[in-house]
Amino acid sequence: MDIARNIEETRRSLPAGVTLVAVSKFHPAEAIREAYDAGQRVFGESRAQELLAKWRALPADIEWHFIGPLQSNKVKEIVPFVSLIHSVDSEKLLREIEKQAARVDRVVDVLLELHVAQEETKHGLSEAECEALLMSETVATLARVRIRGVMGMATNTDDEATVRGEFHRIRAFFDRMKARLGERGAAFTEVSMGMSHDYQLAVEEGSTMVRVGTHIFGERVY
Repeated sequence: MDIARNIEETRRSLPAGVTLVAVSKFHPAEAIREAYDAGQRVFGESRAQELLAKWRALPADIEWHFIGPLQSNKVKEIVPFVSLIHSVDSEKLLREIEKQAARVDRVVDVLLELHVAQEETKHGLSEAECEALLMSETVATLARVRIRGVMGMATNTDDEATVRGEFHRIRAFFDRMKARLGERGAAFTEVSMGMSHDYQLAVEEGSTMVRVGTHIFGERVY
């Protein structure tokens, strides 16, 4: 597996302004170091303990993104250093991030996870829930959490029309919320959607951030 070459090919396939999150979960620190040496600085992890271990072992200028389901009791472990949490799916989780960010005197960037896919196993808020949360008093009073946008996944299917339609729906929801937020939405700029098998469709439908793992690192190691 030529990680450096895969990083370069993936980068070349992305238009300007789209952030590549190299999904390094289940891959060893040595593989991340290889990607780092090829110039990659943004990496995505989905387990707090694994992320913590890699953060301690790898260069300090890596921008770590947390992309998996996040339990409230794990928030305090990652809040001191994480750059972006993609997977906020409840008011309870927002409040916990606010509390732990205040404890370490940081402002933490997050995305609200939107559920539009047909699989019930996927996490996230419905459009109505997400809109209600964005417009809530809770969000209006957050001092230590900055909501940067939304994250979503398409149904795992070979039906391109379905995948494209779901990505279009996520982007359209983001655009509506951006307009509704007005001045409050200055930092609301990110749409995280698209993985190894569908990121090019996601980019065509307006993704600003893609989460690519297998295409860069190969199949999971552990």
